[in-house]
Amino acid sequence: MMADRHEMWKELGMDLEAHDTLCSVLPQAFGDIYLSQKNRPEGMAFWDMVVSDIHGIRPAELIEAQKQGRKVFGTFCLYVPDEIIVAADGIVTGLCGGSQFWVPAGEQVLPKSMCSLIKASVGARIGRTCPFFRIADMYVGETTCDGKKKAYEILGRDVPMHVMDMPQMKRPKDIEKWAEEIKDFKAVVEEFTGNEVTPEKLHAATVLLNKRRKALERVFACRKADPAPISGKDALLMMQIAFFDDPQRCTDMANALADELEKRIADGVGVAPAGTKRILLAGTPMAIPNWKMHHLVETSGAVVVCEECCTGTRYFEHQVDETPTDTDGQIMALAQRYMKNNCACFTPNTGRIDDLLRLCKEYKVDGVIDVNLKFCTLYDTESRDVQAALKDAGIPSLHIETDYDDHDAEQLRTRIGAFIEMLG
Repeated sequence: MMADRHEMWKELGMDLEAHDTLCSVLPQAFGDIYLSQKNRPEGMAFWDMVVSDIHGIRPAELIEAQKQGRKVFGTFCLYVPDEIIVAADGIVTGLCGGSQFWVPAGEQVLPKSMCSLIKASVGARIGRTCPFFRIADMYVGETTCDGKKKAYEILGRDVPMHVMDMPQMKRPKDIEKWAEEIKDFKAVVEEFTGNEVTPEKLHAATVLLNKRRKALERVFACRKADPAPISGKDALLMMQIAFFDDPQRCTDMANALADELEKRIADGVGVAPAGTKRILLAGTPMAIPNWKMHHLVETSGAVVVCEECCTGTRYFEHQVDETPTDTDGQIMALAQRYMKNNCACFTPNTGRIDDLLRLCKEYKVDGVIDVNLKFCTLYDTESRDVQAALKDAGIPSLHIETDYDDHDAEQLRTRIGAFIEMLG
């Protein structure tokens, strides 16, 4: 039986009435979208358990760690190097909001013409309906988006806020600049935690987080099989929770899931029949509980086999070089790894096109759905080049602009269904 967390939430200063409303809606949505699936891997029971008490289990762990003197850092982007925080005995938790529930509170202080992810993240904080925002001792942002930069000014009014200045190009001097930003971040984290980031501790943190990347990559590698041994929805859920979970536990559970999926592949077991149309989703990240697009695709006769986004391949691709033994070398290795990610914040960003074409081949993709959240100008602008490159490569694609609410769900279902049917 799920523990009663109300006393914990009350101590965090949360709006209990509003939060109860959110908690009453989530189980039904999760059941309809996830538990209704047939032939799911048994290993998904762990992530189902996490979602069943998503504002309880991990928050309680974080609070207990704080009582022991550890600091919790809330982050919004995979560009923030978790290795630095872990090396200082800090804890990282993701903060991005993926629910329409939080949007109205965000719109009290932000323009309506801002993407749902930013509005939801701010709304989760100022509406006092997300424990992770209440628990974090410091927020860490980055300048990957103009909307986020202004949101950080709001979020930083009553919580310590550190913003990393993300280079917008990938020249050698930009990588050096990012290394300097990481050095500055290291100093901030050391002062805030009271713990020195030694070369030994940074190496151990790098090894730990590389292992997490490898474990997540193992699961994704299994998705290359036909029939697909796991649904796109379940793989997405694993990735979404990875941003919140303890790194070692995340690694262990992902590896256990990969073991099961590899056996499924050997036995020819899939969540959909062999030959089911295989879809890659590209574009803006899908923060929990944004399961909308995956659900629409996978209830329209296709299976999602890969995500080219921050809650997909970008999170785990590219290992950090573990060979440097001095701090400067380790920080440069971090800078080089993180700058390999091809976010739409960069100009030019031809590397993202290269990633997409490579992933289409690796995952034997039949079609690509390029999704951007409404008012996300970065990904919306890139969609033209994405569509052109896919067309030149002979890969069918569909561009979709949407947000968190379900007002367009049936319209999208019609478009997605027609797209899948067109794939033959």
